[in-house]
Amino acid sequence: MKKEASLTTAILKGKCPRCRKGNVFPVPLMSFKKLTAVNQTCPNCGVELVPEPDFYYGAMYISYALSVALFITVMVVLNFLFNDPELMVYIVSVLFFNLILLPLMLRISKVLYLYGLGKISYEPDKG
Repeated sequence: MKKEASLTTAILKGKCPRCRKGNVFPVPLMSFKKLTAVNQTCPNCGVELVPEPDFYYGAMYISYALSVALFITVMVVLNFLFNDPELMVYIVSVLFFNLILLPLMLRISKVLYLYGLGKISYEPDKG
């Protein structure tokens, strides 16, 4: 008996919302080649992962929210650890962490958007 992937695990690993086994993205996260390209269909169950043209433009709002959350987190941590450092420390730190985490945030935002608005239900027997 195979263990089924949890919703959180499937989202973090970028798995298909229907079978939670096939990859949403055709290349690994750190390839930087076609970083945000999405498979048209799930390689495992065949469900359509691009429900309509330009579907993933809405994921920009989620990406923006993740960037704001990162910004606030970095600001609070810097303020707590360094007791109100110089403005340049804030700016460099926020830019650094945004650049480092950009690939992950872009992918997570697309996966969250697909899970939330893709109208694809989980069917464990489809994989």
